[in-house]
Amino acid sequence: MTPELLDATPATPARRARAAPLFGGTALHESRALVWLLLGAFILVTLYALGVRTLVPPDEGRYAEMGREMFATGDWITTRLNGIKYFEKPPLQTWMNALTFSLFGLGEWQARLWTGLCGIFGVLMTAWAGRVVFSPRVGLYAGLVLASSLFWLACSQISSLDMGLAGMMTATLASMLIAQRDGATDGERRAWMLAAWAGMALAVLAKGLVGIVLPGAVLVLYTAAARDWRIWRRLHLGKGLLLFVAIAAPWFILVGLRNPEQPHFFFIHEHFERFLTTGHRREGAWYYFIALLLPGVVPWLGLLPHSVAAGLARQPGRFQPRLMLLIWAVFIVFFFSCSSSKLPGYIVPVFPAIALLMAVCLDTAGRRAQLVAAGLLALMGALLLVAVPLALAKGHGGDELREYQPWLLSAGVLLLGGGALAWRHAWRAQRDLTVLTMAVAGFCAIHLVLAGFEVYGKGRAGADLLPAIRAELTPKTKLYAVGGYEQSMTYYLERTMILVDYGDEFTFGLAQQPELTLRHIDDFIAQWRSDAAVGVPDMAILAPAQYDMLRLRGLPMRVVAQDRRRLAVSNQLSKERP
Repeated sequence: MTPELLDATPATPARRARAAPLFGGTALHESRALVWLLLGAFILVTLYALGVRTLVPPDEGRYAEMGREMFATGDWITTRLNGIKYFEKPPLQTWMNALTFSLFGLGEWQARLWTGLCGIFGVLMTAWAGRVVFSPRVGLYAGLVLASSLFWLACSQISSLDMGLAGMMTATLASMLIAQRDGATDGERRAWMLAAWAGMALAVLAKGLVGIVLPGAVLVLYTAAARDWRIWRRLHLGKGLLLFVAIAAPWFILVGLRNPEQPHFFFIHEHFERFLTTGHRREGAWYYFIALLLPGVVPWLGLLPHSVAAGLARQPGRFQPRLMLLIWAVFIVFFFSCSSSKLPGYIVPVFPAIALLMAVCLDTAGRRAQLVAAGLLALMGALLLVAVPLALAKGHGGDELREYQPWLLSAGVLLLGGGALAWRHAWRAQRDLTVLTMAVAGFCAIHLVLAGFEVYGKGRAGADLLPAIRAELTPKTKLYAVGGYEQSMTYYLERTMILVDYGDEFTFGLAQQPELTLRHIDDFIAQWRSDAAVGVPDMAILAPAQYDMLRLRGLPMRVVAQDRRRLAVSNQLSKERP
C-alpha cells in the first residue's frame, strides 16, 4: 500500500507545486542562505548545549573517566576504569575523549564532544544520502526530521557509546545507499562502498561485533526481499574486507597481546553470553524497544504509519532504497528485542533510516498525513501542560519536579504552539513551512527538557558534595568507595577510588588485579582505624545505610559533606587539613 492510498488528498504534481512554500521566490531546499542558516544554528546550539549539564552517572561519568585515565596514563591500548582493566567495550570513544581532553582540557562539554559530533555527523550523512538517492527536498527533510527527533537529539547530548555506534552505522547505511543507487558510476560505487566498509570497522571499534553483524544481516534480508542478488557483485568485497581489517583489527591484536584474558571476555562474555543470558539484570518485555521507539520519533510520531507504507512501496529500478531502510529499522529493533540484555540506547541506529522514510513520506504523501502529524504534536504539548501540574498537585515528584516544572511547561508551550502553527500551514498546503515549523518546535522543546534535567542530574552525580571534598582532599588522601562506585565523582575529583565490598562491572578486572580492592568491610575498618592512628588521611564515599552500620560498629568518622544519596566522611576528626 502506498502513502497516497492512505491519504484522501494524494500528492499530485500540480498539488506538489502548489504545496511548495516560497522563501524569496524559491522552495526551502533551494534557498541556500536559509539552509546554511539552519545548519549553522543546529551545530552551534548542539555544541553549546553539551556543556550546560553535569555528567550524569553511570554512563556519562564512566566514559568520561575512562578517557581521563587514558589521557593521564598515556596508555592508549589497555582501557581502564577507576584504574582497573575494563574490557566491556572497544576503545573508540575512550580514544576520542582522551584526544579531546588533551586538546581542550577536562570539562562537561569536552566529555560529550565526541557524541555531539557523532550526532551532527549522522544528521549530515542522512541528509546527504536523502539528497543523492532521492531528491534535494527529501535530503533536507531527512536532516530536519533527524535533527529534531527526541531520541537522536537526546543521545547526541549524552556521553555514551550508543551515539558513537549510531554515527558510524549511519555512515555505513548512507554510504551503502549512495553506492548502490541506480545510476552510480563505477568510481562512485567503489568510493562509497569503501566508505561503508570503513564505517563498519569504526562501528566495531565503537561497540563491538554488532557494527558488522547488523549491516550484514540487513544486506542478506534485503537481498532476499528485493531479489537483488547482483548487489553482492557491487560490494567490492576484496578491497572492503582489507580496509575493514586494517582499521578494526590492530587494536584487538595489541590489546590481546598485552592482556591475554581480554579476547575471551570481550568476544564470548560481552557478546554471546550477554545476548543470551540475563546475568546483567537488564531484561525487558518483547515490546520494550517498540515502547521506546514511539516517543523517540517525537515530534514526528504522526508520520510513522505513512512512513512504514513508504518503505513497503515498490520503486522503479534495480535498487530499492526504501525497502533497505525499512529492513534496517525493523531488523535492528527485532534483533535487540530478542536479546536478554536491553537498554534504551541500543536502538539509536534505527532513527536515521526512519528519518529518511519520513522524509520520503513528507515529500510524497498528501495533506492528511501532515495534518495528523501536526495535530498530534499539538496534543502532546497540551498533555504535557496538563500532566506536570496535575502530578505536582497529587504530590508526585517532590521538589525536584517542582524545580523542573518551568522547563517542562515551556517545552509544552512550544510543542502546542508549534503543532498548532504547523497544522495551519498543513491546512494551507504549505508543505515546507509545516516541516520547518515542526522541526524547530521539536528541536527547541527537546533542548529545554534536556537542559532542565540538570535538576536531577546534579543530585545523581553528587555535584553538591564536590567543593567540600576538594577542600580536604590532599595528594596523600586515600579515597574509598564503600559498597558502590560513584561513576562521576572520580572524573570530577580526578582521582581513582579504592573499592570496598563491591564488584559488579569491575568483577572481571578485579580478578586480574585483586590488589586494587578491599573485598570485605572488615578489611576496610581495620585499614581505616590503622590510618587514623598514624595520621594518614582517609576519605570514603558511602550510602546512608552503610554510614549507619559503620557508626554502630564504632568507626571514627567525620561527615565532610552529604546529600540524600550519599555521604563523604573522613577519618580525621579535626576539620584542619592534615
